[in-house]
Amino acid sequence: MPDPSPQTMQVLEFLNGFQDELCGQVESLDGKATFHEDGWDRPEGGGGRSRVMTGGALFEKAGVNFSHVTGNQLPPSATAHRPELTGVSFVATGISLVFHPHNPYVPTTHMNVRYFEAQPEDEGDPIWWFGGGFDLTPYYPFLEDAVSWHQAAQQATGDHYPAFKKWCDEYFFLKHRNETRGVGGVFFDDYNADGFEDSFGLMRSVAEAFYPAYAEIAGRRREIEFGEAQREFQLLRRGRYVEFNLVYDRGTLFGLQSGGRTESILMSLPSLVRWEYDWQPEPGTPEAELYADFLKPRDWLGLEGGA
Repeated sequence: MPDPSPQTMQVLEFLNGFQDELCGQVESLDGKATFHEDGWDRPEGGGGRSRVMTGGALFEKAGVNFSHVTGNQLPPSATAHRPELTGVSFVATGISLVFHPHNPYVPTTHMNVRYFEAQPEDEGDPIWWFGGGFDLTPYYPFLEDAVSWHQAAQQATGDHYPAFKKWCDEYFFLKHRNETRGVGGVFFDDYNADGFEDSFGLMRSVAEAFYPAYAEIAGRRREIEFGEAQREFQLLRRGRYVEFNLVYDRGTLFGLQSGGRTESILMSLPSLVRWEYDWQPEPGTPEAELYADFLKPRDWLGLEGGA
C-alpha cells in the first residue's frame, strides 16, 4: 500500500484530535471513571487505539475507538454495494463509539464516522467515500429526548436530514423482531456527492454534533431514581442491541472480515444483558409505550405534517 494520500492525512489528523477531545468530554461528564487505552497493530497493515471506560458514575461501559487499517483486498462487507472494487487495495479509518449507561432512564447511544479510500487496479485516481451517523437507543420513552436528538441531527446534516434519517431508520432495524433499535438519528454511507471538502465537512459536522446532543439528554435523566424492575428491563432491551450488532451491523462484519482486533470490534457490546422467552410488556406501562410508539420509524420533528 502506498503512503497515505493528502486526503487521508487530513482525515487522520481530524480523527486523532477528535478522539482526544471527546474522551476528555466524556470523562468530565461521567465524573468518576477514566478511559483505559489499548494500542494495537494489524499484521496486514495499520492499527488503532481502543479506549474503554468501565464502572463510572454515569457509564457502566463506554468505548471510543480509533482505527486506521490498510490492506490489499476489501472484505465482502465493504464491496457488497461496490462489486467493482473486489480485490483492490484500500485504506479505512474512523472513530466508533458506544455508551452504555448505568441508569435505565439514560439512553444507550452509538456514533461512527469513517473514511474509505480504494486504489483501482489500473492505478487511476483513488475512489473515496465517507460514512457515519449517530443513533439513540432509549429504554424509557421521553418524547423531549427524541425531539432534541433529531433537532441536533437535522442541524448537523441540513438538507440531507430527511434522507439520512430514513436511511438510519431502515439500517438500524431488527427484521427478525420487526422493530427499530431505538429512535434513530442519521446514517449515511458511500458518500462523495459534493466533492472531498464538502463531504469531509459533512462528516465533521456529524461528529461534532454528537456530544452536545447526548450530554443534554444524559443531564436530564441521570438523577432519576430507578429500581430493579427498570434495571431488568434495561438488560432485556440490551439483548436487542446485541442481536443487531452481531447479526446485521456492517461495521462489526467489516472489522471481523478485515482481521481487526476482536476485543475492539466487540467493544460495543454491553457488560450485562439478559434474554427472556417471549417477554411482553404489561399494557399501559412505560415499557409498553416504548414498544408501541418509539420502536418504529416516526417523524419526530413534524416535517411531514404529522405528530
